[in-house]
Amino acid sequence: MKDASQPGARSDSALAGPDDRAWRRVSSDVSLPEVHRTIAVPQGASFWRKLLAFSGPGFLVAVGYMDPGNWATDLAGGAQFGYSLLTVIMISNLMAILLQHLCIKLGIATGRDLAQACRDHYSRPTVWFLWILCEVAIAACDLAEVVGSAIGLQLLFGIPLVWGCCITASDVLAVLYLQNKGFRYVEALVITFIMIIGTCFGLELIFSKPSLVGVLLGFVPGPRILVNQEMLYVSIGILGATVMPHNLYLHSSIVQTRRFEQTPAGKREAIKFATIDSSGALMFALFINGAILVLAAAAFHWSGHQDVAQIQDAYRLLSPLLGVGGASALFAIALLASGQNSTLTGTLAGQIVMEGFLNFRITPWLRRLITRGIAIVPAVLVIGIFGEGKTTELLIASQVVLSMQLGFAVWPLMRFTDEKAKMGEFVNPVWVKILGWITTGIIILLNLKLLFDIFMPDSLLQACYSFLRLPVAAP
Repeated sequence: MKDASQPGARSDSALAGPDDRAWRRVSSDVSLPEVHRTIAVPQGASFWRKLLAFSGPGFLVAVGYMDPGNWATDLAGGAQFGYSLLTVIMISNLMAILLQHLCIKLGIATGRDLAQACRDHYSRPTVWFLWILCEVAIAACDLAEVVGSAIGLQLLFGIPLVWGCCITASDVLAVLYLQNKGFRYVEALVITFIMIIGTCFGLELIFSKPSLVGVLLGFVPGPRILVNQEMLYVSIGILGATVMPHNLYLHSSIVQTRRFEQTPAGKREAIKFATIDSSGALMFALFINGAILVLAAAAFHWSGHQDVAQIQDAYRLLSPLLGVGGASALFAIALLASGQNSTLTGTLAGQIVMEGFLNFRITPWLRRLITRGIAIVPAVLVIGIFGEGKTTELLIASQVVLSMQLGFAVWPLMRFTDEKAKMGEFVNPVWVKILGWITTGIIILLNLKLLFDIFMPDSLLQACYSFLRLPVAAP
C-alpha cells in the first residue's frame, strides 16, 4: 500500500472529499501521479513566498490561450474588421478567468480533475461520449499547435511544413525529460517561451503605432457581431481559441501538484493563491491576443490588405508595411515559441484526459507519443492533400471545432462545482452560479447559432431572419 505522503497516493481527506457519497464511484487514483503533490508550499511564509510557490500552473494554462489557433483567428479578425473584435477577446478572457477559477476549486476541493469527476459521476456510456468529444477537441487543438510550429520553422529556416510537423514530435522527449527532473522545470520552460512571445509582440506594437482611441473603442461591445455571419464565425473562432476545453481538464489536474495542507483552511488558501496565479497569467494572455489583433488591424486593415488571413502572408507583408526589417522575423519567432509551448501542455492534457476518463494508464513515453501522433498524422494528411496554402483555414476551422466542444466541458464543471454535497463549503456562491451559467448559456447559444447559419439552407435562413426582424449578413 502506498504511503499517503507519496505522490502516487491519495490522502484520506482527499479520498473522502467533502462527501464521497455524492459520487457514483469512489476513486483511489490521483491525477498525474508522477508529479502529484511534489511541490512543497512553505507553511508560515510570507504572502509573496506562498504566491511564488503556487505560481506556474496558471501560465501552463495561459499557453493554451495564446496558441497558433488564436493567431489565425486574431489575424483574420484584425485584418477584416479592424479593432472591432477586441471586445470578443476581452469577454472571452473574462469567461476564461471565471472557468479556470472553477477548475481550481474542483481540483483542490475534491482531489479530482474534471475528467475523473466526469468518470465518477456519469454513467459509463456518457463517460465514453464525453471522452470521445474531448479527444476530438484535443486533436483539433494539437493540430493547430503542430501546424503553427511547422509554419514557424518554415518561415525561419525554410523547412517544408510536412517535415516541420514531424519535428514537433520532439516535445514528447522534452516533457518526459523535464518532468523527470521536476515539474518546476516544465513550468520554467513554458514561462521562458511566454516571455519571448510577450517581448516580440511588445516590439511589434511599438513598430505598428496603432491608434490608441481605436483600440479603446474596440473594447466596447456592439450588436453587429451577432448579425454579421462572417464576423460571428471569426468571433466564435476567437471564443473557441480563447476558452479552450482541454484547459479545463488540465488546470483541475496541475493545481494538485502543490503540497498544501489537506484541511479546509489549507484548501481555501490554495484556491486563493492558485486563482491569483491563474488570473494574472490569463491577463498576460489577453495582452498577447489583443496585440495580435491590433497588429493585424494596424498593419493590414487600413492599408488595403483586409483579405490577409494567412500567417505566411502576414509574415511576408509585415516588414514592408511597417518599414522595420526585423518585424517579420519577430513575428515568426513568437509563432514558433507559441507552437512549441502549446505542444508541451497539449501532451499533458492528453494524458490527463485519457487517464481521467478511462482510468487507463500506459507507459508515459508511449502515451505521449500516441497523443502527438493523433495530431501529426491529420496535419500531414491535410497538408499533403490540400497543400500548404490551406494551413490558416485549417487553423481557424480547428478553433471552431474547439468551440463546439466547449459546452460539453463547461456544463459538467458548472454542475459539479454547484453541488454542495460534492464541494462542501467550497460550493459556488450564488453570484458565481449566475455568472457561470450565463457564461455557459452564451457559449452554447453562440455555437447553436453558428451551426444554424452554416447548415441551414439560405432561403430558410433568410425567412428566419425576416421573422426575427434581424438584418441578413452580406454574402
